Amino acid sequence: MGISTHILDTSLGRPARGVPVALEFHEPSTDWQVIGKGVTDVDGRLKDLLSPDIQLKPGDYRITFDTGTYFSASKVEGFYPEVSVIFTIRDAAQHYHVPLLLSPFGYSTYRGS
Repeated sequence: MGISTHILDTSLGRPARGVPVALEFHEPSTDWQVIGKGVTDVDGRLKDLLSPDIQLKPGDYRITFDTGTYFSASKVEGFYPEVSVIFTIRDAAQHYHVPLLLSPFGYSTYRGS
């Protein structure tokens, strides 16, 4: 089904647009492999991070948000230059939404719908 994300800048109360995002899969024999990337749109969303030629499969995934680029473009001094979230997929038939709530000095994430 896929993996999507949504970033909200909680310090401004609006979506964080223009955030580069990379998605990786952990291959035990070769470590992390980039399988998708993109940039959040005006609504702070990336609807499908998974490259179309790659099937979702069970295992560990890492999504990395380049928050330093976002804060720099906004002329804001942030504390976290990037945020990496590692999660496990057990059922590849489901859709996985990984939102990020972001501010210059903190962040949180959860499994969304």
